[in-house]
Amino acid sequence: MFESIFQSLELFNEFLWAHVAFVLIVGAGLYFSIRSRFFQIRRFGGILRSFIAFFSERVSHGDKGIHPLKTFFAAIGGCIGIGNVVGICTAVQIGGPGALFWTWVGGLFGMLIQYAEVYLGFRYRVPNNSGSYDGGPMYFLPAAYKQRWVAPVVCILLCIYGVEIFMFNVVADSISVNWNLNEYLVVGLLLIAVLVVATGGINRVGEVCSAIIPLFIALYIGMSFWVIFQHLSEVPEMFAMIFRGAFTPQAAVGGFAGSTVMLTLSMGLSRGAYSGDIGVGYTSVIYSEGHSNQFKRQSSLTIIGVFIDTFVICSLSIFVVLLTGHWKTDIDVTLMVQEALGLHFPFMAFFMPFFLFLLGYTTILAYFVVGVKCAKFVSVKWGPRLYYLYAAIALPLFAFVDASQAFLIMSLSGAFLLFFNLTGMMLLRKEVKFGLEEPET
Repeated sequence: MFESIFQSLELFNEFLWAHVAFVLIVGAGLYFSIRSRFFQIRRFGGILRSFIAFFSERVSHGDKGIHPLKTFFAAIGGCIGIGNVVGICTAVQIGGPGALFWTWVGGLFGMLIQYAEVYLGFRYRVPNNSGSYDGGPMYFLPAAYKQRWVAPVVCILLCIYGVEIFMFNVVADSISVNWNLNEYLVVGLLLIAVLVVATGGINRVGEVCSAIIPLFIALYIGMSFWVIFQHLSEVPEMFAMIFRGAFTPQAAVGGFAGSTVMLTLSMGLSRGAYSGDIGVGYTSVIYSEGHSNQFKRQSSLTIIGVFIDTFVICSLSIFVVLLTGHWKTDIDVTLMVQEALGLHFPFMAFFMPFFLFLLGYTTILAYFVVGVKCAKFVSVKWGPRLYYLYAAIALPLFAFVDASQAFLIMSLSGAFLLFFNLTGMMLLRKEVKFGLEEPET
């Protein structure tokens, strides 16, 4: 019975991402790109310089909010994670190499979608009693829809999205299988680690992510480029497969069952949007706590985040599994990158679970604190309590099901969030301003 329910939900999920989400992402992204004269490309150098300048800026003790770089690393901690290493590989395993092309399309347009989402979060944010700010889709969407019920509905969806059952499943499974540890013990300890650290809020999560994420990026890029270098002669054919597969049906080969163009498009967009949190509102909630009043400048940090997430980390993961041929095997997707890297690096069975733990842990934390803020918006007294109860039940429960079923729940909640957010953002489109203010002196 449950199997048939999940099969029906999977078909519904594919329809949402291949039709509704595709129109919304491409439509909104193309609108903002044309209106800003492709700001994400035209001003990328200036955005990068502005990002570097933030490292030398300090937040005074009396300033409201937290340092923009902490919000950046907290946000990117939720983006760069297992979705870039495991989740994105399901796109190619199911949709074939062409799925990566549609991930790039989603990333290019997603840069400005996320920029607009964060900018509106700043515009409508409000001070809170903790010396910071509260913002996000629950604050700007009521202005777009002129309906009060929209905010609590979006908050509930973000609470579901905030309990990252897919990442939790993958981390627990990877550690218990590779290190031969009792799965119940792993699940219990991981659950405690999440609930304890998440009480520190976005500021603490930003500190944790700023210590872990740069190290991961450096190591992963280095290892991936080494694999690419070892298969350099095959790179032209790899890109040919990607562009061919994006527009033509793909026949079965090896363990790959074949795919239609719509399935390829759906897999590429949904996995890319999930790994980069395009249009779900999570990023807006985190960035809204930034202390600076330079809304455009802080919002532009999202372009750096999406670039690293989609065009660097996701692309490298796919390149590695394509060049080594692992995409067309029937190997479990959680082991695909591990096995591919294992052809060139020793001890991956020990190293990769540790890798996935660090990445998954930061992502779970980042999502979790957003969920707490959303639960508090619905009910200051009961919201956080019910949210913690839901997390304490859902995280261990979904740790013992198939990872694809956990991912399906996340994908469906993300699709509904994307629908609410992108429609509302288009209603408020004239309020979004693009540019870069000068750094504060």
